[in-house]
Amino acid sequence: MVKSQDFENISKELFRRKIMISLLLPSVFVSILWVIFFFEYQFEISLTTLGIYPLSFRGLPGIIFSPFIHNDLSHLFNNSLPLFVLGTALFYFYPDVSLRVIGWSWVITGTLVWLLGREAWHIGASGIVYSLAAFLFVSGLIRRYFRLMAVSLLVVYLYGSMVWGMFPFVNVGISWEAHMLGAISGMTLAIWFRGEGPQRPEPEWLDEAEEIEDIQDVTDEVINE
Repeated sequence: MVKSQDFENISKELFRRKIMISLLLPSVFVSILWVIFFFEYQFEISLTTLGIYPLSFRGLPGIIFSPFIHNDLSHLFNNSLPLFVLGTALFYFYPDVSLRVIGWSWVITGTLVWLLGREAWHIGASGIVYSLAAFLFVSGLIRRYFRLMAVSLLVVYLYGSMVWGMFPFVNVGISWEAHMLGAISGMTLAIWFRGEGPQRPEPEWLDEAEEIEDIQDVTDEVINE
């Protein structure tokens, strides 16, 4: 028989493992971004041409490679922290769909920027950042589950000001297209995956009602026989 203390220890261990797993991939990805940046800095080279150049064959590889390339230290830092926070939240609260959400966010956002962006090199992981933020916000509202809605409110509190990055008149030096299209892809994915992952638990009275119906069905069968 499992004692309450043993059960509590098991719960804490499972929670610790889930946290560690949720931290792992965002940490690895952000670390890769920093390694690439310091590689550019150390050898005094620029990998900007691995970014997205809209409607150009030379810009097609950027759909995959552009999130790895950043213009300067400030650009990299501004993307690293939200990537780590939002990525960890995604893996912790949506483990069943997290990899698919990131993968589709990456590809959809990059493809839309290639199709609709202005004629310039678009680099950086901000499109993925906006997609993750939009997914977490909209998904929590759609599922109407208080834990996930709390995550939505946290995203608004931490990164609500990011909405201004989706407008071209704020800063002409940023890829507002990647921000806006990333947000659109995140909202689309939240709707697409609304039936997968964590769901609002059924109220206990509904479970009791189902049990009563099952008992009634069995009783009717016995009577009919």
